[in-house]
Amino acid sequence: MLNILWAAMMIIGVGWGMATGRMEAVTNGALDSAKEAVTLCITMLGVMSLWTGLMEVARQGKLIQKLTNLIAPFVNWMFPDVPNGHLAKEHITTNIIANILGLGWAATPAGLKAMESLQELNKKEEKGVQEHTTVASDAMCTLLILNISSLQLIPVNMIAYRAQYGSVNPAGIIGPAIIATLISTVVGIIFCKIMGRKR
Repeated sequence: MLNILWAAMMIIGVGWGMATGRMEAVTNGALDSAKEAVTLCITMLGVMSLWTGLMEVARQGKLIQKLTNLIAPFVNWMFPDVPNGHLAKEHITTNIIANILGLGWAATPAGLKAMESLQELNKKEEKGVQEHTTVASDAMCTLLILNISSLQLIPVNMIAYRAQYGSVNPAGIIGPAIIATLISTVVGIIFCKIMGRKR
């Protein structure tokens, strides 16, 4: 669907440029945007390499393990259907911690592994036989909502974007981001619990 939307926007843009006689502006815009995209990618590569490296140092220094133990009661409360000791809980906590630290890209692999582990538990019983189902379980939906709402203490990506585009105070977004993501996370948790009770 997104591919269709992007293609449609490009076709409309080029068509509008041709219709209004501004093809030179369209060409210049495309070239400038391509240059900005490469520059931004290089900037983000450096930022994410730094933070992913710091997270690996934290993992080696047992800080991630301590944080995992700290949020374990919350994870158990949010995912009551996932058995204790299951690999899914380890991936879920890693995903949540990475998101809280603003490492959205580093959180993605853990989130995908968590979904794979949750799929192993995603079974339904038909005619006395348990089979895997393609319908997302409550735990999978909960993980997705927590991942999207994503409480962030340090919005690394936004700070990098603001620095890239010449913000006087790139880190000025931290306070508003904490408030906004805290509210979105609380709303997401309430929604998950309400829907879980309805089921």
